[in-house]
Amino acid sequence: MANQMELVKKVRDIMKNDHLMFVYRGVVTNQNSEALLLLLEKEMEHSEFGFTGRKRLFMFVLESLQNVSRHINSSDHASMSLVVYSKNDAGYTVTTGNVISNDDEVELRQQLEMLNSLEPHEIRILYRKRLSSSTMSDKGGAGLGLIEMAKKTGNRLDFDFIRINEDLQYFILSKSVDDEGQSINKGQQKVSFRGDNIIKLERMMADNNIGMVWSGHFSHDIERQVLSLTETRMYEEDIELKMQRKIFSIMVECLQNISKYKSGSDIEKNLGMPVAMIVTENTGMRVIIGNIISNNRIPSLRDKLNTVNRYDKKSLKELYRISLAGDEVKPEHTGILGLVNIARKSGNKLEYNFDPVNDEYSYYVLNVLVEVNGS
Repeated sequence: MANQMELVKKVRDIMKNDHLMFVYRGVVTNQNSEALLLLLEKEMEHSEFGFTGRKRLFMFVLESLQNVSRHINSSDHASMSLVVYSKNDAGYTVTTGNVISNDDEVELRQQLEMLNSLEPHEIRILYRKRLSSSTMSDKGGAGLGLIEMAKKTGNRLDFDFIRINEDLQYFILSKSVDDEGQSINKGQQKVSFRGDNIIKLERMMADNNIGMVWSGHFSHDIERQVLSLTETRMYEEDIELKMQRKIFSIMVECLQNISKYKSGSDIEKNLGMPVAMIVTENTGMRVIIGNIISNNRIPSLRDKLNTVNRYDKKSLKELYRISLAGDEVKPEHTGILGLVNIARKSGNKLEYNFDPVNDEYSYYVLNVLVEVNGS
């Protein structure tokens, strides 16, 4: 358990230091693109972004996801694709990464460097020209998607190419916009964009089999999209339907348990944002959820967790039946139905940790392994 808790702390530190709120590593498909889009849209509804800003950024994300799927080199490397959302006081940044061939790198670099050399009115002229042109590339629209990105959000697209081997490159495309959806980077910065942190993030996700990390406030809409992405992930990994339902149900219970003890948005922002992680292991999938909790609520919660962990599978089923039937339940067993259900369905002990933040609050992490081949 120690290694898992150390991983959670490492991920939390990375998300905080780089102002990241969401990272997805895996194949980008039409099926999961909708959830990836909606996740950002639902988060932005609670921000200061106006309708125009949301619309422009939403368009950029849509084009970025299509760009990733358009340039996927092969199924062998499609799982290395990365979608990253970050936010700071200046605005939002959306970054994607995916593997491409050296041949594609030459064409993409030329297109991007050309676009970044143009003024906004020149980009609009180019867009109209390409739109009316009959010349189309295999990658779709002679770079029309890239031109659309630059036209709608401003006159610069940040990018980098990092060599993987003699045949392949890792292509990173990034855009930062303000609350009007306009480019923060207008080509005036002295230092060129570098994708080193993104490739390091991809490697960290790969090395630890992390498919997704959300680090932001939880709301009903956010939870729904996180669950949708989890469901898609399981489908892509060919997990049988019965196990998909089990993992989905456990994640719902984990989110509800963490949300029950949340301490408010301002405290989360100052002391530690909630986190939700999906980790794939040889034996199954691990669901990791964390949030800030008031220290005065820890003793009662710890007792509940320890109580559940004392039961074996057979006893958990009986306790669950009694609780559902409304039969007499001992006082120490009240308020633990959700935890009982998590342990009963996963077939494993509930791993947890309370990491002290200050005299008033700690960071509560609930860590559950769901064995795919379990009963």
